[in-house]
Amino acid sequence: MTGFKRHIFISLFALFTAPAAAETIDLSSLDQFTSSHDWDTLSTAQFWNAAQTQRGLDQWAAQRRPSQPRLDFQSSGDDISRLKSLIAVAEADSRGYDTIHRGAARLPHELPTDMTVGQIIDWIDATPHQPHAIGRYQFIPSTLRDLMRRSGYSYNMKFTPALQDNLADILLKDAGYEEFVEGHIGRTRFMNNLAQVWAGLPTSTGRSYYDGYAGNRATITWATFDREMASIFRQPAAPQLRF
Repeated sequence: MTGFKRHIFISLFALFTAPAAAETIDLSSLDQFTSSHDWDTLSTAQFWNAAQTQRGLDQWAAQRRPSQPRLDFQSSGDDISRLKSLIAVAEADSRGYDTIHRGAARLPHELPTDMTVGQIIDWIDATPHQPHAIGRYQFIPSTLRDLMRRSGYSYNMKFTPALQDNLADILLKDAGYEEFVEGHIGRTRFMNNLAQVWAGLPTSTGRSYYDGYAGNRATITWATFDREMASIFRQPAAPQLRF
């Protein structure tokens, strides 16, 4: 019996022959593990300890999902598109508009951009006790619901790149984009405002505004953030937001 089959047999036998747990365990988060290496590097005891609860099993699976490479900075285009690209570098990975928080163990069965917002909300409701930040701008559930309400968009709309960009425009306006480009607030204040919206961006302290909360941290340095903002906004004119 190969190591792959041996680990599956021992682990699942232990799981299903043990006394009934207090909750039903959903094994769908294990679908991502297909090679013998995934199982040969795992001790059966670790798996069994994790599988006592749904949350434990999901956390175990999420921790072993390989990380995705990050996006690159956009060096051309208008100011807003470059600013959104900068935010995406801090928030998303190479999947871009289809990024799902790597801590989510139970993933939707379709790419986010192929789903309606309503289907995404259904997935969120059906998979509690895990992170659900989604899309290029890593909208969390409460923010996504609020932005859909404020925008007037239907939950039947697909979570397309265009929709995500439009929802991000609302957050940029909340952060003071118009006041910034009109000269009413300075760059440092605007950057700190942005960091209060997107946890991957650093504040002027160098740390995320939400540092340590739910595992959040700044994913770029303040020096990088400041350099890119200075590069983007050296032109006096700036395009208007959609909202």
